[in-house]
Amino acid sequence: MDQSSRETVRMDMLHGSLLNKILLFALPLAASSILQQLFNSVDVAVVGKFASSQALAAVGSNGSVISLMINLFVGISVGASVVIANYIGQKNQRGIKNAIHTVSVVTLTSGILLLAIGLFSARPILEMMDTPDDVLDLAVLYLRIYFLGMPFFMIYNFGAAILRSMGDTKRPLYCLVIAGLINTALNLLLVIVFKMSVAGVAIATVVSNMFCAGMVIYILLHEQEPFRLEIKDIKISRPELRKMLQIGIPAGVQGMVFSIANVFIQAATNRFGSNAIAGSAAALTYEYYCYFVVNAFSQAAVTFISQNYGAGQIERCKKVFRQTMLLSVISCALLNGLFVWQEKLAIGIFTSSPEVFRFAAIRMEIVLLTQSIACSYEIAGAALRGLGYSMLPAILTVFGTCVLRLFWVYVICPLLPSFQALMVIYPISWIVTGMAVLIAYHVVQKKLFRPHEIRIS
Repeated sequence: MDQSSRETVRMDMLHGSLLNKILLFALPLAASSILQQLFNSVDVAVVGKFASSQALAAVGSNGSVISLMINLFVGISVGASVVIANYIGQKNQRGIKNAIHTVSVVTLTSGILLLAIGLFSARPILEMMDTPDDVLDLAVLYLRIYFLGMPFFMIYNFGAAILRSMGDTKRPLYCLVIAGLINTALNLLLVIVFKMSVAGVAIATVVSNMFCAGMVIYILLHEQEPFRLEIKDIKISRPELRKMLQIGIPAGVQGMVFSIANVFIQAATNRFGSNAIAGSAAALTYEYYCYFVVNAFSQAAVTFISQNYGAGQIERCKKVFRQTMLLSVISCALLNGLFVWQEKLAIGIFTSSPEVFRFAAIRMEIVLLTQSIACSYEIAGAALRGLGYSMLPAILTVFGTCVLRLFWVYVICPLLPSFQALMVIYPISWIVTGMAVLIAYHVVQKKLFRPHEIRIS
């Protein structure tokens, strides 16, 4: 790629209109995340239609476990993106270069670590979640094969974080389009033709992750300085690692907290049987799609605020917060309403079982329809991380989601033993967490947005 082509995929976040740039940043990122989820959605749809309800439950029930295991490292990638974006705002080329090569070491380490954890802990975790006997062996098989591709997943994820820090969300999308086509083709081949059920869809996901990783490495190896990846320069820079971990670990812990709470909710769901697991998995797919749109605006808030805060442009930081909040609420609410309105078509893609459909419809009408409430803490938390405050939203999230959801599962649900009562905790926890994080953001921004030396400590 020549210099002029590279410039077209980068974005000047420090000057000019914000609205169109936020959209140009967020929409490809949302599409990228949706394509990643399509890997799993195609897995779920193919096994649901061409294998069995147990296979559908085995693939769908692993989502919370996978999120639990990877979210710490996904959070660290957010920290990397914030640090690099802040250096871009400061025009610190040495800092950018050191951060990119530090990220490379973190990527390899996290991928190998997750591979080992996934292989050895799959069965114990699924057994602790009360996964039904008719689903357990298939779920373990899927999870173990899935984690064989974790090093490749981490390479793509951290590579995409580097590209996002400079405003490039298009090339990660192109990588995922190609990988998504590969994944779909392999799913159909391995499940329908070779009758490999959950093993087939897991293998397809691993292969598609390999292609994603290869493409993002190629991009970074051929990038212009100071963003180019030089193999000989790969090493840890302690100052950059410290900054990434200060921001990334709390963000990762926040993600893990959600996942821990959701693992317990999944365990409670498992007690309703394989039909409830399958129905919940089908509905959850559409929650993911809506969440990825919100997360795209959240990532825009992190990156735009990081760069502008590094450049000392306070009014632009405030404007970024307002615009990303408004865009996320409107887009999420519209998608929520669309999917619930067309729930027969949406659920019918995954199953023809009336009982599975019933559970899916319950979850969609309670959880999906109210999901836009979650924008409150997603955008406010992202803004805090962009300002260098990552621990505060993490702590608030622990109490607003994990503690509250666990209380609900173990105290309220035994008194109200229905699937509907279990699902109601989602909107309740979103309201509580949103109020707490919004208040925290407004307190912090009043403190910070005064004449001072802009930095991430």
